[in-house]
Amino acid sequence: MANTENNALQVQNQGFNALANAEFGTLMAEELNGLELTFEKVKIPSGGGIVYEVPGAGGEPDTVKDFKAVILYHHPLNCYYKTKYTGGSNPPDCGSFDGIAGIGDPGGKCKTCPLNQYESADEGKGKACKNRRRIYILREGDVFPMLLSLPTGSLKVFTKYVQSLITLNRATNTVVTKFSLKKAVNSSKMDFSQGVFALDRDLTSEEKTAIQPLMEQVKEYAASVEFTVDADTGEVIS
Repeated sequence: MANTENNALQVQNQGFNALANAEFGTLMAEELNGLELTFEKVKIPSGGGIVYEVPGAGGEPDTVKDFKAVILYHHPLNCYYKTKYTGGSNPPDCGSFDGIAGIGDPGGKCKTCPLNQYESADEGKGKACKNRRRIYILREGDVFPMLLSLPTGSLKVFTKYVQSLITLNRATNTVVTKFSLKKAVNSSKMDFSQGVFALDRDLTSEEKTAIQPLMEQVKEYAASVEFTVDADTGEVIS
């Protein structure tokens, strides 16, 4: 037990550079061979809460006001149900993992789809097709990425953050981002929790090299997933 704890502490102390350790990379490859790797999830509360729920030790979640991580990869996620979700794990009638092409009924180009236009929802001024953003993140000291699914109300804020990085000639996977939350109000006067994103620091050249293989693995995974749904919440989880 002592050796296991010491190894874990050494990995944590190395930060992102732990991924460059050849022995550690070999260990991961051997131990995970043939196993299906899943990503633990960071959850955003409903109703205007300002604390994230992140995976903790022993399987119990921790609540934090903010955390820092590298965004390894992010992509759109569109999801449309013909009828209102009432429970179960049925996949959406139509969905997209790239925000370009919808798969299912009605399918086709997301940009011109009537269901992906504002005021197409049954209630309010929103879209019948729900737009989210899937973000794969890696905290310093961790070796496995986590998954953060951004709801519609956080997309504009995230877009502005990405644009600000581009202005600085930076990409999301070359910096450490600070994640926090604030309470916001939607068009229906309902409180909701909105993501807040800020540049913390640039990655070093060594850190960029260390995380590159993991970035490629995450991209490959994201391109091969299928639609599965959380039976309790109806959220598309992969």
